[in-house]
Amino acid sequence: MFKAFVICAALFAAPVLAQEKSFTLQAPFSFNDSGFLRYLLPRFSLKTGIKIHLLEVGGLARFGEEGTPVFREGATLWRFDSGGHPAAERFEIWLLSDTGKRTIEGFAPNGIAVFKAKVETVAVAKPKPLTGDAALGARISLDKCGRCHVVHESNRMKAIGSTPSFKLMRGFEDWRRRYEAFYLLNPHPAFTQVFEVTEPFAAHLPSPIVPIEVSLDEIAAIVAYVATLKPADLGSPIQSQ
Repeated sequence: MFKAFVICAALFAAPVLAQEKSFTLQAPFSFNDSGFLRYLLPRFSLKTGIKIHLLEVGGLARFGEEGTPVFREGATLWRFDSGGHPAAERFEIWLLSDTGKRTIEGFAPNGIAVFKAKVETVAVAKPKPLTGDAALGARISLDKCGRCHVVHESNRMKAIGSTPSFKLMRGFEDWRRRYEAFYLLNPHPAFTQVFEVTEPFAAHLPSPIVPIEVSLDEIAAIVAYVATLKPADLGSPIQSQ
């Protein structure tokens, strides 16, 4: 009977795992017709193992006029809406990462780049509501990040002086994106593992220090905690004489 239960559990779990590692994407016909998606998507899938299924209509995630600005095509600003799917949200983070930006701008048929990853727009996308536990985030921040960063007064003399404090980084305009995707920003990829997101370290490239291991829920808690911080007061800008 136990064996039968295990088999049934495996049968039900497999589709769920498959959904977590794939999503449907609706994109303009021009993207596919130009070869852009045939260039872009395999590079993301090869790195993450996440498969993207293209649909003409009805895709869960989509490129269009709504969502997060990700790149420009001439005067057109393209946005990405993940639809709230975890795998699609990871694709969004990748598009905004340095690697994603280089990949986007590397699409250059006939030697001419089609897209620009630097996006500037007056319209500000409505931020997603914070869902993490700020109190939990304070504890996790101190435990996971406190060996390098000053998280709060309790570790002010125990961090590395050359790394920015949490209050300093809270003053950055893009602070939330930085915290949500910190594991993609150097030097974090060399020693950070995110449960069910990042790939294990290669055998010949182990972590140089004791790895930081976090989950997406813990990252959400850290972001919620940082949102409660008052940005560091760096004083007035220096006035030229």
